[in-house]
Amino acid sequence: MSARVGIIMGSKSDLNVMQDAADICQEFGVEFEMTVVSAHRTPERMFTYAKKAAQKGLKVIIAGAGGAAHLPGMVASITTLPVIGVPVKSSNSIDGWDSILSILQMPNGIPVATVALNAAKNAGLLAVQILATADDSLAQKIQAYKEDLKKKVEESAEEMEK
Repeated sequence: MSARVGIIMGSKSDLNVMQDAADICQEFGVEFEMTVVSAHRTPERMFTYAKKAAQKGLKVIIAGAGGAAHLPGMVASITTLPVIGVPVKSSNSIDGWDSILSILQMPNGIPVATVALNAAKNAGLLAVQILATADDSLAQKIQAYKEDLKKKVEESAEEMEK
């Protein structure tokens, strides 16, 4: 079976952040592919990736980028798949705000779901939840995950209150 989630980033230096999305996909048993696609340095590669993503069996794309962070928006303008943008605080970033605003402020008609700065884990979870709308088994895994989060908070509260 083809990969179901595409995880792309503007530079290999973003891997330390974007690995969290891959880890979530693995945790839920969701197939994924991961690669570097730069909107600025390899626009033809970006165009080809976005254009062929659905044909390859992808259902969601997670795109992380720092600095000017055009990758998620440009990919969203080319594909019909949902795109989740991860703003990355990179070495050339203005405290992460440039990445956040570049991804968040998309014009009407080209939506990009945007998670918090460096929050690739949440991007992975959102991708899994999108896939779970058409997969009952995955939906049950998401429900169990959330129940486990709830349990951990309740255990922490009990421990603190002692």
